[in-house]
Amino acid sequence: MEQPRVMANGNVGPIDSSRIPRYAGAATFARLPRLDEVDRADIAVVGVPFDSGVSYRPGARFGANHVRESSRLLRPYNPALDISPFERVQVADAGDMAVNPFNINEAIETIQQNALDLTADGAKLVTLGGDHTIALPLLRAASERAGAPVAMLHFDAHLDTWDTYFGAEYTHGTPFRRAVEEGILDTEAISHVGTRGPLYGVKDLEDDRRFGFGIVTSSDVFRQGVDEVVAKLRDRIGNRPLYISIDIDVLDPAHAPGTGTPEAGGITSRELLEILRGMRGMNLIGADVVEVAPAYDHAEITGVAASHVAYDLVSLMADQATTSIQAEER
Repeated sequence: MEQPRVMANGNVGPIDSSRIPRYAGAATFARLPRLDEVDRADIAVVGVPFDSGVSYRPGARFGANHVRESSRLLRPYNPALDISPFERVQVADAGDMAVNPFNINEAIETIQQNALDLTADGAKLVTLGGDHTIALPLLRAASERAGAPVAMLHFDAHLDTWDTYFGAEYTHGTPFRRAVEEGILDTEAISHVGTRGPLYGVKDLEDDRRFGFGIVTSSDVFRQGVDEVVAKLRDRIGNRPLYISIDIDVLDPAHAPGTGTPEAGGITSRELLEILRGMRGMNLIGADVVEVAPAYDHAEITGVAASHVAYDLVSLMADQATTSIQAEER
């Protein structure tokens, strides 16, 4: 069947919902065209159906498609940022990476190479997980493209800087320790946001500080407020190349029950979105949204939250790209 789409500025946008109902047809992110349906992509949304690194509930391998299904109601204009991202730049759904579920080392290598391939022409990636193991190869690729270690904001209930689980170096709880060890993170510009819950011991925090991480806990967000948190994060990051990694369990289980390692006392979806919007104008080079486990979701609560988070990340990238073009024209 014909797929009538919203077209603007030469960019192919979502399927026209005034002609085809939002619940009809195959789901791509925000009903955008597939990558093979356009001649280029300035921003590619790609899925990584991988959860072999989880330590508790499995199921995040199904997360990317759940987020796509939950994104059907997203619309072309983002009033919070006053931008129509799909008009500004070409955004496309790149489908899913095919990664080995039985060999974590091989999967990591595949993700890194696929990320490099997808960004070879200058496109930026918003990646839908998958578990948080995938952040390491994505950061490797982002650092290689940037030609330097990158700044990072890590939204998560957990630190994810543990050393090993059962002797395994590559799991969803270890990616950022490995990233620091590999020298791909700018340790003067990295911070966790939204952390909370019990730890194995005080050494977890001591190791984390030694790696260079700042910490904004979920309690800090509650007590200090979004504006103060945003100001502190912007001051820490500056204009460095920035990667944003978002574990959906940064949200309280009331806002994101569909995840593998839920912790009480999290931030709200409103707070997360407002903090992200506060990053407008920063040098955002890549992002991921991970750990959506649909088997534990209800009424797409988690999927809807994750889809809106990804939409705002796309909007930030689109706004940044337009600002850069306007600056070059001047």
